[in-house]
Amino acid sequence: MRDSEAERPATDRLEADLLAAEQALQAAQRHGDVAALDALLDDRLIAIGPDGGRYTKQDDLDAYRTGSSVVESLVQESLEHLIAGHTGVTFFTGTVSGTFGGAPVTARMRYTRTWAHTGGRWRILAAHITPA
Repeated sequence: MRDSEAERPATDRLEADLLAAEQALQAAQRHGDVAALDALLDDRLIAIGPDGGRYTKQDDLDAYRTGSSVVESLVQESLEHLIAGHTGVTFFTGTVSGTFGGAPVTARMRYTRTWAHTGGRWRILAAHITPA
């Protein structure tokens, strides 16, 4: 068996786990599940929001905790991904409706998320969000 054939099951498992983590993230956002978000976001997270602002994990969790961020609807149109070693990237495009910073918003958005696979699970290390 060639090395690439031997590595394929491990790569397939990483890919399946990455896609499951992305879906778990979307569910946590829709339900405002702070505990699930805490588990999915790396402590070092840096996210660039659609307003160009720089946000940390704590900023994101606080926004969900206080009700400043409430996702009412999150509809995925497309999801692409790639994996290189223990780094994964997801490219989500979809429509998001809710309240953000106290203002109602409905927008078609693109999310680029960089995930690190450590400790047997995927966690988001960096994200960039922009209107689509």
